[in-house]
Formats: sequence, C-alpha cells, structure tokens
Amino acid sequence: MIKSVSKTQVLDRIRFENPWWVTKRVESFYDQMPKRKYFDPFSKLAAASGVKRSIVLLGPRRVGKTVLLHHWVQSLIDAGVNARKILFITIENPVYNQMGLEQLFSMAREASGDTSDAKGWYVIFDEIQYLDDWDVQLKGLTDSYRDCKFVASGSAAATLQHKSKESGAGRFSDFLLPPITFHEFIDMQDLHHMLQPTVLLRGGRDVPMFKAADIRLLNKLFLDYINFGGYPEAIFSETVRQNPERFIRQDIIDKVLMRDLPGNYGISDLQELNALFTTIAFNTAQEFSLETLSRQSGLQKNTIRKYLHYLESAFLIRIVKRTDQSGKRFKRENFFKIYLVNASLRTALFSPVQAWDASMGAMAETAIFGQWMHRANFTPYYARWNRGEVDMIGLNKKNLQPAWALEIKWSDKVYEEPTRLKSLISFCGENYLKQALVTTIHHHDVKMAGDIEVTFIPCSTYAYTVGLNTINAST
Repeated sequence: MIKSVSKTQVLDRIRFENPWWVTKRVESFYDQMPKRKYFDPFSKLAAASGVKRSIVLLGPRRVGKTVLLHHWVQSLIDAGVNARKILFITIENPVYNQMGLEQLFSMAREASGDTSDAKGWYVIFDEIQYLDDWDVQLKGLTDSYRDCKFVASGSAAATLQHKSKESGAGRFSDFLLPPITFHEFIDMQDLHHMLQPTVLLRGGRDVPMFKAADIRLLNKLFLDYINFGGYPEAIFSETVRQNPERFIRQDIIDKVLMRDLPGNYGISDLQELNALFTTIAFNTAQEFSLETLSRQSGLQKNTIRKYLHYLESAFLIRIVKRTDQSGKRFKRENFFKIYLVNASLRTALFSPVQAWDASMGAMAETAIFGQWMHRANFTPYYARWNRGEVDMIGLNKKNLQPAWALEIKWSDKVYEEPTRLKSLISFCGENYLKQALVTTIHHHDVKMAGDIEVTFIPCSTYAYTVGLNTINAST
C-alpha cells in the first residue's frame, strides 16, 4: 500500500524551514556567510512599494541564491518585520509534491499560528522551476494577495525568464545573480586595499578604473579566481580548491546536465549533451559554427541548436554573436563564439590552468567576458573579417554603430610593440574610434598606435574594474 504524506508532516517541514519563527534568527550557516555585493540592489528591488510585483531571482547553481534570500530574511527581521510573517519554502522538497503555491501559503499560515488576515507576508519559494505551472500560480497569488511580497528563485534561466515575461507581464520583476565577480572575490577576502582608484577618459566622460599596488600578487589572485573563484564556497574552503572536480563538477555541472536539463526539456541522450558541453568547455572563447559542431559530433544542426539553447538557459555557457569590420551584424549567424559563464567550470572538467599555459589566454578572455555577461541592457559582440578580429566591441544603442573596442591579451608583447595591433587599429579607423583598450599581464599605460590612443591595462585590474562597475550599474 502506497502511503501519502500527511498534513502533519507538511506542517512540521514548513516549521523546520522557518526557524526564525521561534529564534528570530536565520541558521548560523547562512548568517556567517558573507553577503554578495548584489544583496543591496536585490533588497532595493524587493522593497519597492510603488508597483505590486513579485520578484523572480535567477542564477546558476551554487552562486548563493539561497544564502542571499536568507540574508534578506534576517534583514527584514532586523528592520522590525514580524518574523512569523516571513515564509521560506523549498519547492523541490518531496514533502510538497503536487501541492500548489496557494495551498502551501495557506498551510504555512496555519503552521505559523497566524490566524489573522493574509496581509503583510513575505513569501519565498525556492527552486520554483520544479513546479510546472509556477508562473500561473505565482501570478494568481500576486493578484490575490496584494499586501504580500512574493519572491521565487530558480536555476533554469531561459524557462523561468520566458514564463516570467509571458505570464508575469506587469506582475514579475526578474533579478539575475551571476557567479562571483573578480571584484567580489577580492572583497570577500578583504583585499580591496590592493587596488587604487583612478579614472580613464573615454568618450568625453570619466570611467572609474583601478591600478594594483602589487600587480604580481593581484595576478596570482586572478589565476586563483579563474581556477576556483566563481562560487562562494570555493573562496573559503580549501577542501573545495583541492578537489574542484567533486564540488563544481558533481554539484554544478553534473546536476545540471544529468537532472535539470533532462527534467526541463525531456532530453533522452545525455551522452550527446555531455559530449557537446565538454567540447565547448575545453575550447571556451573560441569561434564555432553549427557546421563544424555537427561534423565533429555527428549530431544534426537542429539538435545542436537546441542543446546550445539548453546549455545557455542553464547558465553554463554564453553565446556571443559576430559583426564585420564595420560593426554590422550578420543576417545569417553562421559563426559565433561560446564562453563558459565562469572559467572555473573548465578547471572542474580538466585541470587547473597555470599562468604560462597555452590555454591561459582563452581563460583570461573567458574571465573578462564573465564580468560583462550579466550587465543589464548590454550585449557584447566580437568582430571578425577576412584579415582580422577584435575580441569585444560595444555597439551604440541609438545607431548600432561601434562605440568602443577591446582586445584581450594575456601577454605584454603588444604593449612593447603596439604596431602588432593591426586588426584593432584597422577596426578603429574604419569606425572613427579614436581610443581603444588592450589588456596585458603587467603593464598599465597609455600609448599611441598610429592615430589611435590605446590604454593598456592588466587583465586582473580590468576584470576587477568591470566587475565593480557592473555591480554599481545594478544599484
């Protein structure tokens, strides 16, 4: 005889997940974890009272979404919110199987002993993607309980964002929590004193930049970040650093490839998906085409196209589109670059990279793209034509013309010989750009390359700067 979960078990589980109803404190594990720099902009969005919207918190596995939510719970309690009106429910727990959001909310009010009207509640549904029609149900709660604040979190980006926009138009606000930025990596270890603020004049305005007090030490930290630093626990746990394969591969990659994606999209051939991701991870920052991927893997182009969409939806990769020398986008996107969202995913699959390895250039490029990937309202491109390529360009939103150009090098040769930058100089001349930026290993300086003023900046300080500016842009 099959037994079903009793109401008492559900109520007990809800009480277990909400210890602050009694203690007025979240569990010490969450309390002791450092706050992400994204906590303040998230709290600001959650506190907005002008528009009655629910929040959908998105992000990859293990980047600290649950920790951030518990930090938010504690901040609410500290601000005087009744602790018994703050609810946290992990949807994927089997105790809640086949239960709707409104039913859970009703049972939670019973579990807390609150017999008043359902007003003034703060309700968090963690791992919401495990409920098929969560969007419809959350919209219903948002409309029915207008005096309550609802927050849902999940790891399946494309699915959640699509449903959020389709069903939650005017009801939901999305908030993206990315992997740890290099700025956060430094700040969490209280090492921000290693960088000194400065400014770079670009396009007639001052852009905040930084210089390193000790560039060799900062580069060592940048290498640690590339290998291990994308996830909060890896920063503070020597065990994780010693065995990234177990932590990052099993807890992040394997769970996404073997459980999340098959469950969300009905993928049956996991070996194909895993082989494709492994190929991409090994060749991060390289240019791909559907034709070459199909030829190498034996998969149909339509299958590869779907798999790429799935991998991007799970925050494992980011596809960057190409322009020509004049910055024009191609109607047929035959070629594109693929980046891991965090360089440490490659370390987990293969081995840590060393500063002198041939793959270090691609890893540095991946890390720098990772600082840009999650900036709101920004889409990076790269330019390639018959005789040249530029690693990253930004397009002007008004006329879609190139506004700036960046060449990413893990080398000091271009600083010593700026004339090597032929593609960059050609691209800037074609698009009337008077300035460009080039990364190096050690050098921070400004030189002329032909008619172009080139700012040289170490990869590590540039990554720190972009990470900080991205966070500031979200506040």
